Amino acid sequence: MKKNKIFGALFLSIAASIWGGMFVVVKVVVEFIPPVELVWLRYLIAVIALFAIGCWQHVDWRVKRKDLPLIILIGLIGNALSIVTQEAGTWLSSAQLGSVITAATPTFMILFAWWLLKERLTWIKISSVALATIGVLMIVGVHAIGMGKLLGAGFLMIAALTWALMSVLIKLVPSDYSPIQVTTLATATALVCLSPVVFIQRSTVHWHYLMQPTVIFCLLYLGVISTAVAFVMWNRGLQLMNAASSGLFFVFQPLVGTLLGWLILGEAIGLGFWAGVILISASIWINIGYSD
Repeated sequence: MKKNKIFGALFLSIAASIWGGMFVVVKVVVEFIPPVELVWLRYLIAVIALFAIGCWQHVDWRVKRKDLPLIILIGLIGNALSIVTQEAGTWLSSAQLGSVITAATPTFMILFAWWLLKERLTWIKISSVALATIGVLMIVGVHAIGMGKLLGAGFLMIAALTWALMSVLIKLVPSDYSPIQVTTLATATALVCLSPVVFIQRSTVHWHYLMQPTVIFCLLYLGVISTAVAFVMWNRGLQLMNAASSGLFFVFQPLVGTLLGWLILGEAIGLGFWAGVILISASIWINIGYSD
C-alpha cells in the first residue's frame, strides 16, 4: 500500500510539474490561436499520440456500455469545459493568476471526494492541504484583481472546480481500464464536442500562424507532453491514491511555473518562494506518511 502511494505521488508530481510550464506556453500561443481552437488542436495532437502509444501497448479499446456514460462525462467536464475555461481565463488574465486560482483544486477535490466517494475528512488531509495552499500563496504572492481580470478569474475558478470534479469521477472508473484507454477516450470525447465550434469559427482564425516554429513547438508541448503524457500520469496517480490526497500534488503546478519564470524569463523570486517550498514539502510529507 505504501509503495502504491509513493508511485502515485511520483506520477501526480510529474504531471503537475509538466502543467507548471503549461501556463507560460498557453500565454504565448493564445495570442495567435483563440482558446477553443487551441484546445481542439492540442487534443487532436494528443489523440494521435495516445492512440499510437495504445496500439503499441496492445490496449483493448472496448468499453462496457454501462461504463461509457461515465467516461464521456469525464471527457466533457475535465477535458472540454475545464481546459477551455482554464486557457480562456489565462488569456484574459495572466499566467500567474491562473496558477493562483487553479491551486484551489486540492480543496475542491477533498469536498468532492467526501461527497461522491464517501472518503473521510480527517485533520491530516485538511491540514496538509492548508499548508500547501499557504505555500502556494507565498510562492506566487497575492495580487489585487482588477476589473479587467475579473472575467478571467471567473473562468479560472470554473476550471479549478471542474478539474477537481473530473479527478474524483476518475476514481469511479473500474480499475480494469488502463489510464491510456481512459485518457484517450475522454480526450476524443472533448475533441468531438469542440469540433462544431471550431468548424463554425474556422474563418475567424488565422491558420497561417500554424507554420510559425514557436506555435508549432507550443502545440507539440501542449498536445504530446502536457496532454498525452501528463494526463496519463495524472490518471494513473489517481488510481493509486485516494482522491482527497491526490489533489495535494496539484500545487507543484504553480511551484514549477514560478521556478521556470525565474530560470527562463528572469523573473525575481524572494524568500516567499523558499518558504512556500518548505511548506509544500511538509504538507506532502505529512500526507504520505500519516494519512490513511
